[in-house]
Amino acid sequence: MFLRTLSAALVGCTLLLAPFAAKAERGPSTPEERKQALEYIHHFEADPLNPQLKKEKEWLTIWMIEVPDIRVNICLLLDKQPKNDKKDAQAIFNGMLFAQIAFAIEHPEQQNDTLAQYQAGAEGALRTYEKLLKANPKDQQPYLDDLLQKREAGTLPQWVKERVAAACHP
Repeated sequence: MFLRTLSAALVGCTLLLAPFAAKAERGPSTPEERKQALEYIHHFEADPLNPQLKKEKEWLTIWMIEVPDIRVNICLLLDKQPKNDKKDAQAIFNGMLFAQIAFAIEHPEQQNDTLAQYQAGAEGALRTYEKLLKANPKDQQPYLDDLLQKREAGTLPQWVKERVAAACHP
């Protein structure tokens, strides 16, 4: 179910962003754009379901596609769909993606370290999940609760490494 929802979201993003991809290639991101991206990511992390952030999320996604110097790898690390609704699933995916973008901006020397990037994404997804739980404690997901426990126990990096080996092409 999660894969179907994620696939639909990615196809939707691709269709929405196709006109932008056709633009002439642009140069690398500017310091101002990177600062703006981090600001938008912090807004999202503070309130992932805020409908007023729609334009910021769109800008981040388009910007990430357009700039040649910020590269984010996408992997289905979290392979189980939150059972409550698609909104939460999309927010968790965005939390993962935006955390990876922030990592790429803040650690340009690790641009090609896909494992570190995926680790940042897993952490971002879990931070988003925690925010969602604060808003609605009944939306607990055993799969994500297990990952929170792994994070607390210090075993999340090993889980990410194993999951990447099984599900991704690093």
